[in-house]
Amino acid sequence: MSDPWLSIIGIGEDGLNGLPGASRAALDRAEVIFGGPRHLELAQAGMRGRSWPVPFSVSQVLACRGQKVAVLASGDPFWHGAGGTLAAHLAPGEWKAFPAPSTFSLAAARLGWRLEETLCIGLHAAPFERLVPLLAPGERAICLLRDGAAAGALAGWLTAQGFGPSALTVLEALGGPRERLHHGRAESFDLAEVSAPVAVAIEAQGAPGLPRASGLPDDLFAHDGQITKRPVRALTLSALTPRPRQLLWDIGAGSGAVSVEWSLSAPGTRALAIEPRPDRAANIRANAARFGLSHRIEVIEGTAPGALNGLPAPDAVFLGGGASDAVLTSLWERLPQGTRLVTNAVTLETEALLIQWHATRGGSLLRVELAEAAPLGRMRGWDRARPITQWSVTR
Repeated sequence: MSDPWLSIIGIGEDGLNGLPGASRAALDRAEVIFGGPRHLELAQAGMRGRSWPVPFSVSQVLACRGQKVAVLASGDPFWHGAGGTLAAHLAPGEWKAFPAPSTFSLAAARLGWRLEETLCIGLHAAPFERLVPLLAPGERAICLLRDGAAAGALAGWLTAQGFGPSALTVLEALGGPRERLHHGRAESFDLAEVSAPVAVAIEAQGAPGLPRASGLPDDLFAHDGQITKRPVRALTLSALTPRPRQLLWDIGAGSGAVSVEWSLSAPGTRALAIEPRPDRAANIRANAARFGLSHRIEVIEGTAPGALNGLPAPDAVFLGGGASDAVLTSLWERLPQGTRLVTNAVTLETEALLIQWHATRGGSLLRVELAEAAPLGRMRGWDRARPITQWSVTR
């Protein structure tokens, strides 16, 4: 389509004065202009302006096919903006984008930070816990926030997480006449009023941050004792071999620790945690929230194999509890070729089952025996855990 009906236009706090010629021409041609109230005011949309519906939906824009339509977004519409949402519903020739500098670009320019070395996080519609896997001493992040009050809330959250010494820069209304920058530390944040739109730049200091290797300490998780222990969990993740944007079925998930570590391992990884007990399902949800992963871990309350019906096909499966010949047979029949399957056994009966399946289906059979030093009277001795037999195979 040589003349797209939709123009997606990035606009800054300097309004019409900051728009390049092509963006201004697309805006002038528009019969209908969609945007937030602030964007419509900056663009002087007048009677052509229509505010986004609440809750947010692009259906009203799509209903305007056949007219000349403009959609306004802050800065770059394809970086935490409406551009990606709209493009997913359109053919490539239906739209043209006119980006402006993003808030991230403007913030980096004010601070003198290399943008390619800076974490750029959208927290305007997400919990602060999304920062848990990311922050460590020396890490820099620019965070978009929903409103001015969120700046103080973020400072309080950082302090509670042990990042109180972190240097913060609060950046208000970047690029426009209301632009202001405030510098301080999270633990001594005292700004009474902060104007939107707002971003906060963080130079993290304080807490050591979350380790990046598999096998997080057990005490980071809520659990009732039903948890794949740290060393075995590291071996399990190694056998599952997570890759970006892959899906895990965690069957008999218990605490959800394997789901959490799978989802931390690579960008876009997701997990479906299948667990029959409501109290353990609650622990899984709490652990997902603790690590900022509620959007990537879904809890399915039920028992395999029945609970697996209708689920999207996985790339990998961890059978952490409830292994039986019936469950393994059901999995083998329904899993696509190339799916990785890992299961651990602690009982003799389940070990015998895995030995049988290994003999007929191949894969790798691993026996793990672990011992940890512990007090023994006035001295120390080895406290041996029950041996683990692990079978891993590619369907």
